[in-house]
Amino acid sequence: MPNFRYTAKDNSGKAMTGFFEALDYAAAVDVLRKQGLIIVSVKEASSRLHIPSISFGRKRVKTDDLVVFARQLATMVDAGIPLVGALDILGDQLENKVFAEIISKMRTDVETGSSLSDALAKHKKVFSPLFINMVKAGESSGMLDEILDRLALYLEKTSSLQKKVVSALIYPAVVSAMAVGITLLLLLKVIPVFKDIFSGFGADLPRPTAILIAISEALQKYFSAVVVIVVVAVILISRYLKTEKGRLRYDSFLLKLPIFGTLLTKVAVSKFTRTLSTLIKSGVPILNSLEIVGKTSGNKAVEVAVETVRTNVREGESIAEPLARSKIFPSMVVRMVSVGEQSGELEKMLSKIADFYDEQVDTAVSGLTSLIEPLIIAFLGVVIGTIVICMFLPIFKLTQIATG
Repeated sequence: MPNFRYTAKDNSGKAMTGFFEALDYAAAVDVLRKQGLIIVSVKEASSRLHIPSISFGRKRVKTDDLVVFARQLATMVDAGIPLVGALDILGDQLENKVFAEIISKMRTDVETGSSLSDALAKHKKVFSPLFINMVKAGESSGMLDEILDRLALYLEKTSSLQKKVVSALIYPAVVSAMAVGITLLLLLKVIPVFKDIFSGFGADLPRPTAILIAISEALQKYFSAVVVIVVVAVILISRYLKTEKGRLRYDSFLLKLPIFGTLLTKVAVSKFTRTLSTLIKSGVPILNSLEIVGKTSGNKAVEVAVETVRTNVREGESIAEPLARSKIFPSMVVRMVSVGEQSGELEKMLSKIADFYDEQVDTAVSGLTSLIEPLIIAFLGVVIGTIVICMFLPIFKLTQIATG
């Protein structure tokens, strides 16, 4: 007869694990039920040896992986598949071996009596506080499938928003890097060739050409020193930005930038309202929700503002009043939050604000892309055009002298 491994709980809630023989799976389940046990999992014990896999390189768990995990787990829970079995299925079908290993560990924890939220909490580098707390709320309310589905929808929308912003910023960054590279190539390689040609003319060079050649010579002479200074400066700045004070100043500066600041503020408002709406709707207490929203905001200035809001709410204030004092959130957002609090439909109002600002971000990204493209082209034209003109001025001068 096959050997079965089981995990179950008695009437007092105490978890127990063991092995026994039975004719088949149905007979094994029947044996446990006759003993009055609450079955967590029953699985035929495998006699195969477990050979650990060797992984070359670690693959990061992406947001898209979490979306698929949450949605598929919600479907399985709704279909009545036991949690251990669902995790077993999900772990087997994942291509991301790192994530599959994490789910395997979670399955073991759940099988030995831990709750799903406790199992998730052991992997905080993968699952955010928002993810863990929403699952905990789903377990408490008995609506785990619905909340997992809601969580997947939230992750999809926030991921989509983040991708739009990144795509809007990547284009100007790449083109600017190319512009700097082309300029350096001209100054370090092309202009020295023209300098050698001009030295045989035996005439004074035009002032713009002489200045450009002097810049090229200085850059060639001190290029190594400039590179070292830039690298050291980047390291020092990155270390400063890792401090609380540095990160707060930098994030506050970003929100005040002329063009990008408006876009980043809209992104911050959308993320704040959508996260808070999702948490409140899932039954997470308001103070816990505000704490999670602050930690997952991605901007230190917003995090500090939300923490202040949380402190004031704990002392009896509404959410809208401290939001208005933060000077980060637009007045329209503050008024809509106030209306939501007064009407008792805060989560619906927050969701409407998030949808509105998602559309605003779409419009801002499109406008930003169409505005930056001609500006970068004009910048490239001016810089490279100036260099070319400076290099050809001596030739024009000699031509005029020869024809005169």
